[in-house]
Amino acid sequence: MQPLVTIIMPFYNDPYVDRAVVSALNQTYSNIEIIVVDDGSSQFADRVRQFVPRVHYLGKANGGTASALNHAIKYASGQYIAWLSSDDRFYPDKIRQQVQFMQERQSIISYTNFDYIDSFDNVTSTNAALLFQHDLDFYRSFLHSNPINGCTVMMHRSLFERIGVFNEHLPYTHDLDLWYRTMLAGYKFHFLNVSLTAYRRHEAMGTIRHQAAILQEVKRTNQCYHPHLRHLINQMSRR
Repeated sequence: MQPLVTIIMPFYNDPYVDRAVVSALNQTYSNIEIIVVDDGSSQFADRVRQFVPRVHYLGKANGGTASALNHAIKYASGQYIAWLSSDDRFYPDKIRQQVQFMQERQSIISYTNFDYIDSFDNVTSTNAALLFQHDLDFYRSFLHSNPINGCTVMMHRSLFERIGVFNEHLPYTHDLDLWYRTMLAGYKFHFLNVSLTAYRRHEAMGTIRHQAAILQEVKRTNQCYHPHLRHLINQMSRR
């Protein structure tokens, strides 16, 4: 029997949200539930409500992406959880391929390759993920970047029981913080080198509008975890 997969989608005043929902509904994998969390939006909510009851639509006061993700996780029933931003799209075979990949490897967390798209859904770059020959190179990359696109990630729900959920005090680096906690807890990220997500770059995206604040928060988050990561890298280097 196929395990249930919950697709969680934070939403805040995003005009692309209906495209994201359609991409989740069009999965070739049938045993899914979709939870859209409206994080206090004042616009475009009608673009989600049209899909009820095929999607679960939850509303809450504005609290940021991490709080919306955690709200969805609280109500999620799936054995596996995938995160889709409301301006991105999953390709139709995303869930089926990633579940199979994780089951074959008994993986607790995995991520995949992805494509870039523009405001009009045109693919502007394919297979955009960084590639690593060895696990050690993957860990070292965190000393200067975040190599994981959060919307390519699928997690076994037990991960949250073991290391906790997203840090709601981090508006921009809640994903990076979770990756650090996952690595330092000894869990391996498995990488599926297939583009299964379309990541949209557009002028209104938060990574552009809040770039200065994001860079400052990344710096603080890295300062917190880099000493522990360097210790882990040194241990791995001696094996």
